[in-house]
Amino acid sequence: MDRLWPVDGARQVDDELEDFYAYPGELHRPWLRVNFVSSLDGAVTVRGSSRGLSAPADQRVLGLIRDLSDVVLVGAGTATIEGYRGVKRTEVRADRRSRLGLSEVPPIALVTARCSIPPDSPLLTDTIARPIVLTCAAAPEGRRRALADAGADVVVTGDEHVDLRVALAELDARGLRRIGCEGGPTLFGELVDQDLVDELCLTLSPLLTSGDAGRIAHGVGAEPPRRMRLESALHAESLLLLRYARMPV
Repeated sequence: MDRLWPVDGARQVDDELEDFYAYPGELHRPWLRVNFVSSLDGAVTVRGSSRGLSAPADQRVLGLIRDLSDVVLVGAGTATIEGYRGVKRTEVRADRRSRLGLSEVPPIALVTARCSIPPDSPLLTDTIARPIVLTCAAAPEGRRRALADAGADVVVTGDEHVDLRVALAELDARGLRRIGCEGGPTLFGELVDQDLVDELCLTLSPLLTSGDAGRIAHGVGAEPPRRMRLESALHAESLLLLRYARMPV
């Protein structure tokens, strides 16, 4: 990968990616980093999945962000469409996380207002770390109980809807402050609307897709729009990997 911004002779950063994507050192609150890939014309999926937009460089960064995160936050719809399982243990991941003082693998924190994930989902049956289900009181009690019986840490964070501020506070209470969010668009839109996004890692895939695929965020609309600042830009395999952080107050 080559660095485009900040300008530094466009030098390669392959051996420095861990420092490049490191979370802030001392965190006293949850830090929410969102990671997305999009086509050049704004599509978030190709044939219904983000896999058609991705490439090895993008997957490498996705894996690295997981390595650096305390927890992976994802919406139930995206987890189902993309076939999520628990984060896998690898020797590289285990060594990196041990060196950084992190758990063996980050748990998946699933946002689902109705506990729609089945108890036999690979998120619960094929995982090392106990998954966290962030739901609300309106979710059927039987579904909540079934997920808890299947091994999930089921957390009620609101009445009719998942209160994302409460959800982040619950993760914070568990010592999970480095939050890597992987979507989907509805969850990202709600996070934007509530001004909870600290950082966006956006990969632009060199594809023009047209079609009716959605955009990376879908919500009621942030008012005023949240202003971000470019922190870095990398180039690899005709992909542009951008990292934006919230503007300081």
